[in-house]
Amino acid sequence: MMYRPTIGLEVHAELKTRTKMFCDSANDPDEMRPNINVCPVCMAHPGTLPIINQEAVKHIMRIGTAIKGKIADFSEFDRKSYFYPDIPKGYQISQYEHPFISGGELLGVAITRVHLEEDTARSIHTAGKSLVDFNRAGIPLMELVTEPVLKDAETAGRFARELQLLLRTLGASEANLEKGEMRIEANISVSADESKFGTKVEVKNINSFRSVERAIAFEIERQIALLETGGKVAQETRGWDETKQVTFHQRFKEGSADYRYFPEPDLPKLFLSEISEFSSEKLEAALPELPWERRARYESLGVRKEYVGVLIQPENKFINDLFENVIKNASNNNNTTLISLAANYIVSDIVGLMQDDTNAPEPASTPDAMDFSKGFSKLMRMIQEGDVSSRGAKDILVRLYRAGGDPELIAKEHGLIQSHDAEVLLSAIREVLKEEVRAVEEYRVGKAAALQYLIGKSMKATKGAGNPAMLKDLIIKEIA
Repeated sequence: MMYRPTIGLEVHAELKTRTKMFCDSANDPDEMRPNINVCPVCMAHPGTLPIINQEAVKHIMRIGTAIKGKIADFSEFDRKSYFYPDIPKGYQISQYEHPFISGGELLGVAITRVHLEEDTARSIHTAGKSLVDFNRAGIPLMELVTEPVLKDAETAGRFARELQLLLRTLGASEANLEKGEMRIEANISVSADESKFGTKVEVKNINSFRSVERAIAFEIERQIALLETGGKVAQETRGWDETKQVTFHQRFKEGSADYRYFPEPDLPKLFLSEISEFSSEKLEAALPELPWERRARYESLGVRKEYVGVLIQPENKFINDLFENVIKNASNNNNTTLISLAANYIVSDIVGLMQDDTNAPEPASTPDAMDFSKGFSKLMRMIQEGDVSSRGAKDILVRLYRAGGDPELIAKEHGLIQSHDAEVLLSAIREVLKEEVRAVEEYRVGKAAALQYLIGKSMKATKGAGNPAMLKDLIIKEIA
């Protein structure tokens, strides 16, 4: 029997603001000491009143604008009641009937809503005790809910990665899964009937994109196996066990009625159309170049798709600024070949140099992107014009990255300039051909590998100063 999987995602992301959602306690996800960033408001002391963080609301407006969602004219906050040690009030301030954003799409996936709420505290279970750290309680938290339109684990993983990239591009969230700044929950069902959905199971505790894909794939197979043996899928919340690579029962799923939603009486109603800062014109004008726009621009310049994914990551400002400066310099000369070449060296060499610096006992400082880009662009032109070999370019690039300078002077100082003097090269080639008679004969009977061997020998004879393309032409003419 054929079964149709249906998947919807709920994604929470902590927003980057100076203070928490409803108080002036610091929003600092890197604070390791427990219960430092707390105050009477986020600890729910009697008589305290919340105040809305406008910057958090603005982040949601920008996210909604980027995904082409509809910004609500009227919105409000609601109380979502449930009792757990990480909720000091006995309820969470969230949104229910009137979210800030409705609709929109990302990577072709339809979005149901984007709303704003406060995060809970963090429970820590250790040595037979349960402790609660309230530093996270009250941090602004975006919740984005997709329509149940995803059909497989891989598509869900791609969507989650694209959302993280968008949040980072907008500066709305660092969205690090390993720090809990971005949390993904998957609602999964399978059905043999195309006309209706199966029973929905929610999977939580997913802390990486690979785990999102594995948890969804496992749950689809688990539900199919259950139905195939005559069982029924229970509507429940399950966790993901990273060690065992399986989902496990946590609790039976609550319905919205269980949360007893009602409007938060201590916060004002919001008429967003009356706030000029949130007009669609101003929000759109303030958006940076979005990930899919930059991706399309880079690909139109001839950059390979596998390189684009590295080059558009907003958290690496040095790489972003360097490549944009290269594009600017190359575009003046309509040199897309140089742009493609630069992308190759940035991804394959410079990223590696940066990682070496990060992992070193005493990390080195990254060069200034503007200054470095001038020498880097010149080196790319030297490669393009055949003045240095690819091997020589790598050696020059290390020196250029570590100490700066002029790549041409570095190349001359270390004997890395390739010769274009045919007479000089021919002298070396003739000596190689005298010594490598067997390779010459093999080439003459059609063995292409023999030619590459002779080029390599000639490169060695010229101490790397021979231009490979020129050596190849001269060798072929000399043998003919």
